[in-house]
Amino acid sequence: MRRDFTVVALALAGLALLAAAAWAPQSVVFLLAVGLAKGLVVLGLVLLMRTGLVSFGQGLYYGLGAYGAAMLANFAGLSDGAVMMLAGAAAGALVAAVLGLLLARYRLIFFSMLTLAFSMILYGLLVKSSALGSTDGFNLHAKGFAGMALADGAERRVFFAATVVAAFAAALAMHRVLGGAWGRLSTAIADNELRVEYLGTSAYRVVYVNYVAAGALAGLGGACAALAVGHVDPEMTYWTTSGEFVFVTILGGVGNVLAPFVSALVFEGLRTVANQYAPNVWQMMLGAAMLAIILFLPAGLWSLVRRLQRAT
Repeated sequence: MRRDFTVVALALAGLALLAAAAWAPQSVVFLLAVGLAKGLVVLGLVLLMRTGLVSFGQGLYYGLGAYGAAMLANFAGLSDGAVMMLAGAAAGALVAAVLGLLLARYRLIFFSMLTLAFSMILYGLLVKSSALGSTDGFNLHAKGFAGMALADGAERRVFFAATVVAAFAAALAMHRVLGGAWGRLSTAIADNELRVEYLGTSAYRVVYVNYVAAGALAGLGGACAALAVGHVDPEMTYWTTSGEFVFVTILGGVGNVLAPFVSALVFEGLRTVANQYAPNVWQMMLGAAMLAIILFLPAGLWSLVRRLQRAT
């Protein structure tokens, strides 16, 4: 029943967002695009948290995906949005496949601190690189998508629609994974890794695959964010960005694949409203709103949906 509900909810949400891509104001499209892009990163964190791991370094792959897309446009002359999105996901997966060989051996705070350290190494390299704009970063502009040229003013809506499709596909795939044997195996590792090893399954292999998948999702999210904003900078890899992703994950909860996108959109919406109406104290207003949500909904925003399901 829950699985059917999730698939139907995903389909309805996808259709509603595609309609928004065609009719919503540009400001709303921009906000939704950034929220969905960050939701992709948080979706990967949900997979890691289901395995008992907390990564404070997803900004590494978020930034890699964004810079990978921007570098294609500025240095390779490839201005196709679809290619940029694929390149961002590939960059995240490739680097995660290398670093995961080491990180998959660690657990608890050691895993978290190592992921943070690698993210800050990239931040330091980007800040020192004058060719990549140093602390200012640089702009990018995609002129087409999947081989089709786009009219001026239509790019943002097309890229948002592509982000919606990517988010839907990723969420549906993750739903199938978490609801199957692999998802139960990941949860078992979080509960008792030693027993999983006694059953003949390599916990290292499961953690490694999940880490690479989370890196690919973060890279894809970074590329989508770069296309939406049209600019990349080292702040995308800074520790505060990685901490924001962890916070949004906790805000939504890990009970459903829809939760990352709901919490990311709520977070971006609250930040936008607070910044608009109280620019000098928007961090305080945002923090108060987030604190209230955490106090009254300790299991995350998705717990509201669960309560409604129980009531009906």
